[in-house]
Amino acid sequence: MEDMPQQLIVRRWTRHPKSVGLARTELQRALCGWGLAVIEEPALLILSELVTNAVVHARVPKGRQIETRFECEDKGVRIEVHDASDEKPTLCPQTADSERGRGLTLVEAMADEWAVSKRNGPGKVVWAVLRLPR
Repeated sequence: MEDMPQQLIVRRWTRHPKSVGLARTELQRALCGWGLAVIEEPALLILSELVTNAVVHARVPKGRQIETRFECEDKGVRIEVHDASDEKPTLCPQTADSERGRGLTLVEAMADEWAVSKRNGPGKVVWAVLRLPR
């Protein structure tokens, strides 16, 4: 009997830029295990933007970490990034000359759904759902 791949993967990361790449590696492994490699590229980009936002903008007390949750859902994946900051991210108006603030615009364009929600405890969760193409 084969082991079923874990349907929910939870990891915690320091608020450091290297955490973005480490989280991407975890998601890549999960997607492969779930047979969702076809959505790997947009899923990794969405995750990169969400973790980068938490690393750069989530001003939290020392010792607090960022948590990622990857959940295999019916025909897709739910990506969550939790942090202890109550400050909600917002979409920034973009111009052709904009050099920053494009992350959530990319998430909105690629995800089937995304939002910011309260979480148990301090802070927020920014999540996105990406489904297999029809």
